[in-house]
Amino acid sequence: MPDAATLKFYADNAADYVLHAQKPSRQLQAFLAHLPPGGTVLELGTGNGRDAAAMLAAGFEVTPSDASPELAAEAQARLGLPVRIMAFHELDDVALFDGVWACAALLHAPRDELTDDLEHIFRALRPGGHLMASFKAGDSEGRDALGRYYNYPDADELRAHVNDAAAWATVEITQHEGSGYDNQPTRWLWLHAQKPAVP
Repeated sequence: MPDAATLKFYADNAADYVLHAQKPSRQLQAFLAHLPPGGTVLELGTGNGRDAAAMLAAGFEVTPSDASPELAAEAQARLGLPVRIMAFHELDDVALFDGVWACAALLHAPRDELTDDLEHIFRALRPGGHLMASFKAGDSEGRDALGRYYNYPDADELRAHVNDAAAWATVEITQHEGSGYDNQPTRWLWLHAQKPAVP
């Protein structure tokens, strides 16, 4: 279930948060390069709609979603299309998407729920589909100075969650230094996993 304090932060700060980071991450183009032209993408945690807008402009069919009704409303106003209000555990689509994009989204999933959430994503992907997701690295779950919950995995723990969730064809985890909305130095883990092309 979504963390109540984290949802409250986004509800209280939605108007300011949507002004943050207007440029898509460089990993987005690498993700899209794996997908068929015009393919279907589920975005988890659309936030301000920045990445969804870039994917739509590139010709992809995008289903944006967010657990925060306030952020969903901001993104919907930007994108001009419905944004699904959905927590990760509520994902029940089956073999519908060529890709799932979760930039700074699954990092809010409770640690004891993350494996199940990844299983839901695996099921929602078509054969050969791709997941790309980013996490803030750490060694134990906790909260940032703004009160938001993070699962803070290290690379080994993240890989264990991914492998426990499903039999992926490939799993790659890379690390990059950066920051986020709080402007604090952050070690980011980027996960790229592909579902087998043949069930």
